[in-house]
Amino acid sequence: MRQKRTTQTNLLEPNPVDHPFAEDMERMSEFLDEHPEFADRVAADLSREGVSDVGRHGLTHESVLRCGVLKQLRGESYRELEFALRDSATAQRFARVEGHRAPGKSALQATVGSVSAATWERINGTLLEAACSEGVEDGSQVRVDSTVTETDILSPTDSGLLGDAVRVLTRLLAEARERLGPEAVEFRDHRRAAKRRVLEIHSKRGAEKRKKRYRALLRLTARTVGCAEAARASVARVRKPWAAKWLAAMDAMLALTARVVEQTRRRVLEGEAVPASEKIVSLFEPHTDIVVKSGRGTEYGHKVNLSTGRSGLVLDAVVEAGNPADSTRALPMLERAAARYGKAPAKAAFDGGYASKENLDAAKELGVTHAVFHRKRGIKREDMTPSAWQYGLLKRFRAGAEACISYLKRCFGLARCRWHGLPRFRAYVQSAVFAHNLLRFARLRPKPA
Repeated sequence: MRQKRTTQTNLLEPNPVDHPFAEDMERMSEFLDEHPEFADRVAADLSREGVSDVGRHGLTHESVLRCGVLKQLRGESYRELEFALRDSATAQRFARVEGHRAPGKSALQATVGSVSAATWERINGTLLEAACSEGVEDGSQVRVDSTVTETDILSPTDSGLLGDAVRVLTRLLAEARERLGPEAVEFRDHRRAAKRRVLEIHSKRGAEKRKKRYRALLRLTARTVGCAEAARASVARVRKPWAAKWLAAMDAMLALTARVVEQTRRRVLEGEAVPASEKIVSLFEPHTDIVVKSGRGTEYGHKVNLSTGRSGLVLDAVVEAGNPADSTRALPMLERAAARYGKAPAKAAFDGGYASKENLDAAKELGVTHAVFHRKRGIKREDMTPSAWQYGLLKRFRAGAEACISYLKRCFGLARCRWHGLPRFRAYVQSAVFAHNLLRFARLRPKPA
């Protein structure tokens, strides 16, 4: 039987995909086209980082911004984004790159990763101003909650950190010996022995047996550190670019190793309870905080305070230092909201951790008419709001913050940051927030007649 003839697909000029998400991307693209100043801010960051014309044919500043949005929008790695830009016509059209000029993984990482957190935050501020002017969001009603974005590390142990220190220091020593020769850099490779001690510590039962292995591991670490310090003196006499880079990496690793050795001695050998603020949990992401939230165990990353509006847009995101109690962050979040919109929100709903009589009084003094906490903690309902009806509405409104946080974590990568260093961690959080807000605004924005 003769089959029905199908229409030839146009490979040169692909038509827009007939799909709701493709329509959302077209509307997001329209908003970015309305604000060409965004590309100028990205250009300033790239020039400051010394990044320009990256890739085989180079990336425009506009494409860098759009690739950053697309990465968070799809929750992809740089390698997955590279494939999407080569495979998907919709992704190519949004990012303003042609198929044969799609950037590689390294170019994407160098450019998108150079956009600062301040730039993402300013761009998001412009979006929120547009949402206010178009009647999507006015900031009169906010809800505040906190979450934790994890850094890309394994669950830390003192033995694991000591093993990492031996491994990284040995790798640096091997690099120096390869460049200067075995006579200039002498050392013994203790990586295999250190790995064996780490495995024994994990498998042995009994504190005394583990202490014995810890002492052996500390001796191996001390020997490696001694070799590293001797090699450092040899490399310091070399006046070449690689030597300066090597010295910087070695100095940073030696300082971190000293902290790990000290905390291991205090905690394991002396039985001292080391405060979380004095601990180091990663040699590769030393900025990582230990965050303990009641009933949720221990997380390693940074606490993020979020305030969202009635529209579902994220009005503010603050990456906190350390593990401050939520009760200390209620007033600062309200003050930031008041600074953005020129006045304090009339209605505010908070998670239970923010509840305190002092925070309620401060919110009322700031101009908040209805300030409702998820848990009363000794506060009367009448003090929060004179209206029982408003109290019920704001409690239900606050519950929506949990859905917003879940959405940010599941779809925009806010659960775990795989970018290296604290500045890029902050940029990652702000870029995820902007991608979320851009999609949300595109769906809520009134369509032109």
